Amino acid sequence: MLQDRYQIGPDQIEALYQYAKFQFECGNYSGAADYLYQYRALCTNSERSVSALWGKLAAEILMQNWDVALEELNRLKEIIDSKNFSSPLNQLQNRIWLMHWALFIFFNHENGRNGIIDLFFQDRYLNAIQTNAHHLLRYLATAVVVNKRRRNMLKELIKVIQQEQHSYKDPITEFLECLYVNYDFDGAQQKLMECEQVILNDPFLGKRIEEGNFVTVPLRDEFLENARLFIFETYCRIHRCIDTGMLAQKLNMSYDEAELWIMNLVRNSKLDARIDSVSGTLIMTTNHVNVHEQIIESLKGLNMRTYMLAKNIVEPAQAAQQAAR
Repeated sequence: MLQDRYQIGPDQIEALYQYAKFQFECGNYSGAADYLYQYRALCTNSERSVSALWGKLAAEILMQNWDVALEELNRLKEIIDSKNFSSPLNQLQNRIWLMHWALFIFFNHENGRNGIIDLFFQDRYLNAIQTNAHHLLRYLATAVVVNKRRRNMLKELIKVIQQEQHSYKDPITEFLECLYVNYDFDGAQQKLMECEQVILNDPFLGKRIEEGNFVTVPLRDEFLENARLFIFETYCRIHRCIDTGMLAQKLNMSYDEAELWIMNLVRNSKLDARIDSVSGTLIMTTNHVNVHEQIIESLKGLNMRTYMLAKNIVEPAQAAQQAAR
């Protein structure tokens, strides 16, 4: 129809692709994104269409249109996961490219921290990281640490870090390993100081925000706050009486800062502890579990459940026998 009415054929459609590429190289990302969208609507070459989608993703990222960029990222993911590639290695490479491009989006989009955890923990993408992109563990680990709602993924993350410890290490992964594998609090304290420098020097993690005359790095602040909470919680689990001064050293804080931080934490959380200001200690209240009570609680209602189970088995059998007669 295009050929008959408007004399638009494959050559003209290919020219649109080249023109979009030219606009992209000139820095007109908005124009390039529009032309690539039109091109994909007309293109019948699947390889060219995927290439155009990569270009549109790049244009949206450069324009910082994070919502649209996330939509294009998801489209690309669907294609990569469903397309028949010439070789598994080619598909693996495409997944790794997608995860690298995704870093631009996930560390700028409002829901990016959930997005990176959802994507990177999928079996296919986690396998790609473990095969040929171990350095992406830094970003996955950071996302899990700063995302309080996804704390349930911490155990799985530690497992992956342990598996890949001979292939990749950096202060962020080593911090988690020191704390949750080796229970090395001195090592975790040292790694936490190194983590701050890693975040400040990382192009994705060290994003600066100017507020008046001040420049802040929000991700660094969140990471340090949550990391200190991890240290505190882990330390409290294995100690009954904790010296505030020693804990301040573990948290890389002054004594007064640590005391105030612990006080707020105890007040605002369900932590079963009290602060002794005279001796400068935090005393954990130990709840001894009565094993006999625990067994009795577990067995409550067992007779009733057994009766209902037997009833559900016997009644249909009796009904079947009566019907047979």
